[in-house]
Amino acid sequence: MIKKILSIQNISIETLGTLERLFHLDGFRIEKVDAQYDPIPINANQYSAIVILGGPMAAYDNIRYLTKEQELIRNAVRNKVPVLGICLGSQLIAQAIGGRVYKGPKKEIGWYNVNVSPHGHRNLFKGITGKTLRVFQWHGDTYDLPPRAIIMASSTLYPQAFRFGSAIGIQFHIEVDAEMIERWLEEYSGEMNKEHIKPEDILSTNKTNDITELHNACKVVYSNFSNMVDNFKRKKDS
Repeated sequence: MIKKILSIQNISIETLGTLERLFHLDGFRIEKVDAQYDPIPINANQYSAIVILGGPMAAYDNIRYLTKEQELIRNAVRNKVPVLGICLGSQLIAQAIGGRVYKGPKKEIGWYNVNVSPHGHRNLFKGITGKTLRVFQWHGDTYDLPPRAIIMASSTLYPQAFRFGSAIGIQFHIEVDAEMIERWLEEYSGEMNKEHIKPEDILSTNKTNDITELHNACKVVYSNFSNMVDNFKRKKDS
């Protein structure tokens, strides 16, 4: 049986990034959906896993395709199909499972340290040795999660990664590379100006090290998520 990943893009510049090559190396076929123009599938069971990517929209905006994505998330959780949501994707998962998504008091844009919880070290971040992880952020919204959600990472301001059944939400961008960041700096320059953030604040002298460490962390996260996909598949096939 072909292993198939559904990748939902909410805006063209926020892609799978380094995750795409990792999925391909593991033999997954990727079906890409442009949420603004393509129909959102309704049956999660036709996929090995679903990845929902970021975008400048808000989960609480009355946007039809975001509503459809949340319906797909609920279908996936009911059917135990793994879902990975990144940034906006994590917010859509949070709202779909009964959490509350809202504007946070402060935007996180650029490089930040997040604290990995003991649950995180046993799950999505298994193999990350330190208690903190340096990651790339670009979000203003946050969420309150239902009691059954398990927090796997947090910053001083917000929850940063969680799990609910077969769904995993990551608030930060584990998937970015240097080229993606530079493109975002151009595309989202208006937002940066409003937040009084300069490109040099993000493209720091440690840029190469930051990108390398993030890429290494992405491989660890990917490996753990891939194992989760395989485990859910074995359970469904047995």
